[in-house]
Amino acid sequence: MRVTVLGAGSWGTALGAILATKGLPVTVWDIDVPMLRTLASAKENTRYLPGIRLPETMDATPDLAAALVGADLVIFAVPSHAMRRVAQDAREHLGQDALLCSVAKGIEVETLMTMSEVLEDVLPEPAHRNLTFLSGPSFAKEVARGLPTAVTIASRFEDAARLAQKVFHTRSFRPYTTPDVAGVEIGGCVKNVVAIAAGIADGLGYGENARAALITRGLAEIIRLAACKGANPLTLGGLAGLGDLVLTCSSDLSRNRTVGFQLGLGKGLEEIQAALGQVAEGVINARSTRALAQKYGVDMPISETVYRVIYEGFSPHDAGVDLMMRETKPEF
Repeated sequence: MRVTVLGAGSWGTALGAILATKGLPVTVWDIDVPMLRTLASAKENTRYLPGIRLPETMDATPDLAAALVGADLVIFAVPSHAMRRVAQDAREHLGQDALLCSVAKGIEVETLMTMSEVLEDVLPEPAHRNLTFLSGPSFAKEVARGLPTAVTIASRFEDAARLAQKVFHTRSFRPYTTPDVAGVEIGGCVKNVVAIAAGIADGLGYGENARAALITRGLAEIIRLAACKGANPLTLGGLAGLGDLVLTCSSDLSRNRTVGFQLGLGKGLEEIQAALGQVAEGVINARSTRALAQKYGVDMPISETVYRVIYEGFSPHDAGVDLMMRETKPEF
């Protein structure tokens, strides 16, 4: 099986690496030509995964058509805001029977489509049976190092999910399957917004109690929004929901938590993002999550507050007070 990874960020590189360790030929595509040259020659992604040696069977090219020739598995590992453009460019080069796997976590701001909806909108209908969506508690650095990780692969078609599960399964990477695409996608997107909230609380010094509260109430928001998309609430209690949420809200490796932490310390967003050097999907997700919640009339106070801090200049300290002083109500 020949694998093509679209997107040479940390996550795309890490997933390519675990497949290459199985002896599969892996080609990584990106628009960053200097980075690709280093990846191909030195077998290292010096920008996103410095110090991690990549398998010899990993190659790289900036030529999209060449990257997709003969690909049996295509991994869409670009940021969510670039998914439509990359899918449009890749469409004519995709093999008819190629298995497709999106690992992006987000909602398109302009259309409020999830990544599955974007891909189904762009790709021809026969390709829809080959679409799968991978998510779960998984930091790229740990995956690339071969540390034990469990994720969820969603597809509306069981044969596609099982094939992707078989391909990705290694001694250190364990995928589970589910037909609940909506649950997996909403969980993967909105947890980034909640992680920013958790980071803000940590930056303000609010303590462990506050973080636990934000995780729990954030999960309630995720479930409410996912239910509007037809998701099974049980999915959000699994790896792609609670598992990913806990990890992203609690670890210093989380880019989204880092953004929130720095906001809590009083730093500006532009300064934070420049220092980060990578995409923190939660910044964009805050806009699309808020818009989707408004579309469905879903009450999501944590997500709304994060949006106000990022885009309306709301004081992080005042945001914390505002959440605590909301009208009291039953938990369930």
